[in-house]
Amino acid sequence: MKSICLNPRFSTTRQLIKTEQGLQKYSSTSGLEGGLRLAGYGKAASETNPLVSIITVTLNGGRLLEQTIKSVLELEYSNVEYIIIDGGSKDTTPDILRKYNEQIDYWISEPDEGIYDAMNKGWSLANEKAFILYLGAGDTIISLPADMAQYKNTDIIYGRVSLGQGKTSQSKADFTLRLTNTLHHQALLINKSIHPQPPFDRRFKVYADFDFSQRLYKKGYNFIKSENFLSAASPAGASRIYARDEMASVIRKNYGPLYAACFKLNGMRKKAFGLLSKNISVRK
Repeated sequence: MKSICLNPRFSTTRQLIKTEQGLQKYSSTSGLEGGLRLAGYGKAASETNPLVSIITVTLNGGRLLEQTIKSVLELEYSNVEYIIIDGGSKDTTPDILRKYNEQIDYWISEPDEGIYDAMNKGWSLANEKAFILYLGAGDTIISLPADMAQYKNTDIIYGRVSLGQGKTSQSKADFTLRLTNTLHHQALLINKSIHPQPPFDRRFKVYADFDFSQRLYKKGYNFIKSENFLSAASPAGASRIYARDEMASVIRKNYGPLYAACFKLNGMRKKAFGLLSKNISVRK
């Protein structure tokens, strides 16, 4: 099917198709909604231009949301689908969504049951042949992997995430993922075809994305690192929360009590070392 360029300025409007499939939206009777899909425009993957579906979930994040939207629209890559799931914000978020209505593929604003309910909703809305990436309000995407076509048959692509103050994540997809979260969703592209159904376990309130990463690693899917895949995490994001007991529960669920005990023991050692270092510093 012939592609249509609505506006060459934006990553989301350079390569569209006019089709009834573009009308796919979330089944809602109570929420505000909008975007290109409601005008009958959709996206399609191709051999030379794999589709990247970026999903933002937010609640009262209007102060930070616009910078995230702009970072997506300014990407050089031309086959980008953008979906925003808002939990019924009472701030400026709905106004911002309307402002970018002609650049966002689909957006909805309605109450939900928390961040992972919203992320599951976004997953269900993403194109079935897309690589899915999550950005929170305030996160920014700096660059996607160069030459996406070379990754068309890859399961998962991961990159680097700037954490602020000159720090960059040392993302890994190796044995250490069994003991701690070594991947960051801001630079993690997952091929939806390997898990078509919404993947996040809503019993976890902070680390359902870590749980999903562990399950993918445990099943043996291939993780490929791209050095030029770079994002920046917002210091105000949900990932700033550290829920040690929940992380231990995730590890226990996927790898058993021995790994969970090792995780807790390592945490106790780090805490003891920190207290010891502080005590030595005070004595000096």
